[in-house]
Amino acid sequence: GRGRAVTINFRESAPLASRADLFLDAAGAVDRSRATRSLLSTAVPGTVAGLVLAQRRYGRLPLAVVVAPSIRLAEDGVIVSRELADSLGAAAALLKADPGSSRLFFKPDGGLYRPGERLRQPQLATTLRRIARQGEAGFYAGPVAAQLLELMRRRGGLITAADLSGYRARPLTPLLGSWRGHAVIAMPPPSSGGVTLIQLLNVLEGFDLAAMGLNSAAAIHVMVEAMNLAYLDRNSQLGDPRFVALPLERLLSPADAIAKRQRIQLGRHTPAALLAPPPARAAEGGNTTHLSVIDREGSMVATTTTLNFAYGNGISVPGAGFLLNNEMDDFSIRPGEANAFGLVQGEANAIAPGKQPLSSMAPTLVLSREGGPLLATGSPGGSRIITTVLQVLLNRLEHGLNLASAVAASRVHSQLWPDQLSHEEGLSPDTLRLLQAMGHRLLRVAAMGSAHSVEALPGGGSLGVADSRRGEALAIGE
Repeated sequence: GRGRAVTINFRESAPLASRADLFLDAAGAVDRSRATRSLLSTAVPGTVAGLVLAQRRYGRLPLAVVVAPSIRLAEDGVIVSRELADSLGAAAALLKADPGSSRLFFKPDGGLYRPGERLRQPQLATTLRRIARQGEAGFYAGPVAAQLLELMRRRGGLITAADLSGYRARPLTPLLGSWRGHAVIAMPPPSSGGVTLIQLLNVLEGFDLAAMGLNSAAAIHVMVEAMNLAYLDRNSQLGDPRFVALPLERLLSPADAIAKRQRIQLGRHTPAALLAPPPARAAEGGNTTHLSVIDREGSMVATTTTLNFAYGNGISVPGAGFLLNNEMDDFSIRPGEANAFGLVQGEANAIAPGKQPLSSMAPTLVLSREGGPLLATGSPGGSRIITTVLQVLLNRLEHGLNLASAVAASRVHSQLWPDQLSHEEGLSPDTLRLLQAMGHRLLRVAAMGSAHSVEALPGGGSLGVADSRRGEALAIGE
């Protein structure tokens, strides 16, 4: 019904045979290749369960009608774009290490597909047909499950039939935040996206960012200092709420926002080392997919999905035509290292059977001040997802930019460790000099995030903005 907000959690979960020390070698060191490139890195997939549940509860059309265009694209093939050709070229070593992936993504002679050529995926079409006919049973049971389990048995993965049959996508109560009278509807844990986004909005609402000016040194400084304080909480406090008690009420309270605001020194960067020692952990993968939709009735959807790294662990299920995720790497691999505050870094996000790893995914909906639909947004980008979504919201709601400009404006990012302020090109030399003088270590980076967004317009209709930072972004209306 109108006015109801729902989130569906279909994050992957750790197989029942997982242990906390899964990726430590005999000497207790982290084995990176096991954590990212082996079948041990694969968590129980959730996307099929999540999309089928969303479609069954809220969709208008039969599942088979919804899946049909995907089946057609897999069967007839897609025309390879320059981006896809480059991406497959860059991932060639990873994909060719796996016999299944070699067959799926390269020509019979092992050659690369060139732009303009057609890539067909008949095995994937067969898998999609099974899902179209049987819903989630077409994936978690029957031939597709058998193909996945056979691969796990043959090559030492952990996923069992019990893992597949036991997986459930779960509707959750969304987190509710606000920005100057606009309701902000966000994703609850096990994603850190919503908690951290709402914390940032709470802290920054106490500053007149509009008066400071878009991407002025003053506004960037305040944003970045707030980011560092919010990521401190993210890295130490958050995990799967079914396994750890999360202090959400405290983290989202006005008192917490006031305390953080008081820790921000105007004109002076607080070094990360004063807040927390560096974590013993690599960054999460940034190769994620986001989609934002508004229909003519004003129903809004923001959805983010990922395999973690691009092409996951590079391993495909023989006969089934799809790649496996390496989401197990999103857990803290070596928890138990206490930091200066006695917080055990990542204990909340340690591996446990059936547990879901922390993510930064932040699909987000914003309502107008009257409570109607206004905006759906989200982004890929690993730990930069949250700060990307934050800046799109602030650019639109605080600085008054139109949606296209709000998405296009140069972005900044900081996450406590590494102690640096990452920024895209486009900030003025003066701004950069002022930030340096405040003690920020600046790092210019290529594009951050890709915030595909859509806005409901006052007279009806909607405006879609695809973020040009990633090649094949597209906004379409009907």
